[in-house]
Amino acid sequence: MLLNTLFERTLLVIALALPAGLVAQPCDPQFRSSGQQCNDQINTITTAVPFLMISPDSRAGGMGDGGVAVSADANAIHWNPSKLAFAEHDGEFTMSYSPWLRNLVPDMSLAYLAGYKRLSNKKSAIGGSLRYFNLGSILFTDQNGSTIRDFKPAEFAVDLVFAQQFSENFSGGVAIRYINSNLTGGISVQGANTKAGQSVAADVSLFYTKPDMQVGDKDATFSFGVNVSNIGAKMSYSETAAQNFIPINLRLGPAFTLDLDKYNKLTFAFDVNKLLVPTPPVYQLDENGALILDPATGEYVIASGKNPNVGVATGMIQSFSDAPGNVSYDDNGNIIVEDGSRLREELREINIGGGLEYWYADQFAFRTGYFWEHYTKGNRKYVTLGAGVRYNVFSLDLSYLIANTARSPLANTLRFTLGFRFDKGKKKPTAE
Repeated sequence: MLLNTLFERTLLVIALALPAGLVAQPCDPQFRSSGQQCNDQINTITTAVPFLMISPDSRAGGMGDGGVAVSADANAIHWNPSKLAFAEHDGEFTMSYSPWLRNLVPDMSLAYLAGYKRLSNKKSAIGGSLRYFNLGSILFTDQNGSTIRDFKPAEFAVDLVFAQQFSENFSGGVAIRYINSNLTGGISVQGANTKAGQSVAADVSLFYTKPDMQVGDKDATFSFGVNVSNIGAKMSYSETAAQNFIPINLRLGPAFTLDLDKYNKLTFAFDVNKLLVPTPPVYQLDENGALILDPATGEYVIASGKNPNVGVATGMIQSFSDAPGNVSYDDNGNIIVEDGSRLREELREINIGGGLEYWYADQFAFRTGYFWEHYTKGNRKYVTLGAGVRYNVFSLDLSYLIANTARSPLANTLRFTLGFRFDKGKKKPTAE
């Protein structure tokens, strides 16, 4: 059966929405006799369910996807659940929507619902969210091009979170997540029955805030957040297929808010991200340019890097030291790894994003930011713009993405977020 249309859409999500992954290969065998080295080999990392890493809301979407340490709202469930312990309101509910990759596909979208409620002890909060990723309509055909069926693949994740304030400046939070990815609708592929991929994952997060700082005669707040998200089991779409890592991710960074005067406030935010999953290794080639299979293990021989077929905990640990670097061959066909290229590739797996947010009278907001990722690891580079308005208990935010790379499928991405607060803007009382 031909699943080209489905694969095209799925690969678009993986390859264009998040870092794509192809197994890195050494230099073409024709260069072996010359000793030429391969510089800046593209070696992106792929995971299942990459939609979990898409920024779901307009506020962070307008600040270069920086949200791990900014002031808490309902969307903190995605960025850093521990922030909810310091939320300024009794509760909030938000709804976000974004058409996705509309430059390429007309019917993909991401919807996100999130809400939280502070508990009566004023030091704890609970919350939940639902993320739904619609991949549009797929037409399945057989090898002769005859129509089998129409199908609408979709993925979703449901979260439950708890945040606890440990002191006047420090809090922690956890999230439990159920993930479902139905890409084939159970259709049979090459004699194997497919199924919806499922997994259960957790987030562990910390948050520090110091709201009583002074910069000259101005009040200021410094915050720092850490969130390790999607720590969970691998996912498979059939009984026979290999299991894939879900996007376990480390996100950390600071935010700094300066109260310019009674009406004007400015926040700077900066996030650093790294996927905690194995980097594809470079596999060894024989003299004909074919991959070499180890008969003892049944796996291909690794020239540089580490075996990616490991458990979740091992994969998280080795993700800090498994980059294969730039690989070439000498005149005798021996493998050469360029000095310093392994560390350089590890550092390139870090992407950064952040921006600033300006508020006037806590009613009108303007945002901008920038996101950067090295071209060998996905090449996402874009400027973001955003705006927001608050009226009584209601809020409306939007963001717009301007891609820096030619023909980027992310260009012109819009996000919309509607929010409702439960307490008419009353500030959170100080915990005893």
